[in-house]
Amino acid sequence: MNNRRIVPFIIVGVIALFVLFGISSSLFFTLEATERAVIFYKFGDTGLDKETILQPGFHTKAPWNDLIVFDVSEVTADEPMDINDKNGLQIHVDVTVRYTPFTDKIGYLYEKFRTDYASRLVIPEVRSMTRQVLARYTAEEIYSTKRAEVENMVKSETEKILNANFVEAKAVLIRSIVLPDQIRASIQNKLQQEQEALAYQYRLDKEKSEAERKRIAAEGESRANNIINNSLTDKLLKMRGIEATLELAKSPNSKVIVVGSGKDGLPMILGGN
Repeated sequence: MNNRRIVPFIIVGVIALFVLFGISSSLFFTLEATERAVIFYKFGDTGLDKETILQPGFHTKAPWNDLIVFDVSEVTADEPMDINDKNGLQIHVDVTVRYTPFTDKIGYLYEKFRTDYASRLVIPEVRSMTRQVLARYTAEEIYSTKRAEVENMVKSETEKILNANFVEAKAVLIRSIVLPDQIRASIQNKLQQEQEALAYQYRLDKEKSEAERKRIAAEGESRANNIINNSLTDKLLKMRGIEATLELAKSPNSKVIVVGSGKDGLPMILGGN
């Protein structure tokens, strides 16, 4: 009799266990290291809770509420594009963008673009900004002389619009630029001629500098000689001659010195070994 009373409870318990197991995925969830989430409350006035950002780890929720998960790791997207330059010349560019959502604003991002913000926001804006910026430059500038400036401008313009919509543009890079063969050959030829002209001008400047250095050196030497010639008086020459003769007289070699018998009265050395 007692066993019959227990059977209904066992059946109810088993059913409850199966029900709990069936809805466990709606009650319990785990967020990975690169995931963040917000919850949409179907009942009550809360609705989408944009301020409460669920962090990585184990969580629970009511089964009737919706869990919205965002991958907040950095994403890379490559976009090939055909655009027109300042002069209307068509060129092909490959653009790479690296981006990630603001982790503390994924609720606001979801409210505006749902979870497919990449296709609804990032890619269209990157393409639009790239077209607008490159249209301000000629193909030659984009290809060679102002490529870094163009990249920085594209990144700056893209950052403004993405940041305003809770997405951070880590980098916007122009990976490659393909011009028509004729235009590319013309640009390369022009650049080569400019390099040759710069090299020639460098040689001219170097030769001019060397000539100027030699002129200055020659003028300095000439002035030095004039100073020396103007300072060589007869008395000074006689004094230097006497000093030199006295030094020679100190040597151990035998010699005859006649004082006052040389030209201008300088001592004369007559002989020696």
